[in-house]
Amino acid sequence: MNLRCAIVDDEVLAIEILEGLLKRIPNIQVVATFNDAIQLLEKICELEIDFLFLDIEMPGLSGIDFLKSLPRPPLTIITSANKNYAIEGFELNVIDYLVKPFTFERLLKATNRVSEIVSVKTAHPILSNSHDYIYLKENKRVVRVKISEIKYLESIKDYVKVVTQSKTVITKQNLSFFEKSLDPQHFIRVHRSFIVGVKHIDAYSCSSVEIGSQEIPIGRLYKDDTLKRFGEIVDIE
Repeated sequence: MNLRCAIVDDEVLAIEILEGLLKRIPNIQVVATFNDAIQLLEKICELEIDFLFLDIEMPGLSGIDFLKSLPRPPLTIITSANKNYAIEGFELNVIDYLVKPFTFERLLKATNRVSEIVSVKTAHPILSNSHDYIYLKENKRVVRVKISEIKYLESIKDYVKVVTQSKTVITKQNLSFFEKSLDPQHFIRVHRSFIVGVKHIDAYSCSSVEIGSQEIPIGRLYKDDTLKRFGEIVDIE
């Protein structure tokens, strides 16, 4: 699958380095580059891109404020020398957070995530939109759940407990169904019994994720993938 992207960075050298690395990935095409987010804001409606590389600290308009200004921002990989915006970035559903300088291997992992997400959006168009609803069977009724409000899902034997901002639904289903169906841009499996909504994460460590008052363990088999999903941005032992 060929993917089109744009790069936004106020450092010309940083753009040139990233373009050079991306030339080594056959299915990635850079179609536009910008030196500040204001330039991109003026052109965003005209661009036909699958995702965006976005710096954070730029004059005029920061990368974070740019994302906040859009009702439906594009899939975004943040590239920054500053780790301090990581949590705020993930609250805005960025795909990955690359801390400069990053390696080609690290970049490849990030672009592979984009490929996975675009594939899911194509295969599951109804479930890929964070504004859509999913219908779950609970006992003898069907309950409508807004996908963007799902905080976490917990497997309990033959059932899954779906905890949202406004209600809890228990449905006869397995967690693998939700893992395959929900958009991996917004959800991540952190344990054999848990999937969490990325935008609802308040804090995390190398062993657990906090969503409100709920502490959710990170399983040993899922630890590496989970921490890589968070961009390998925090050095926690």
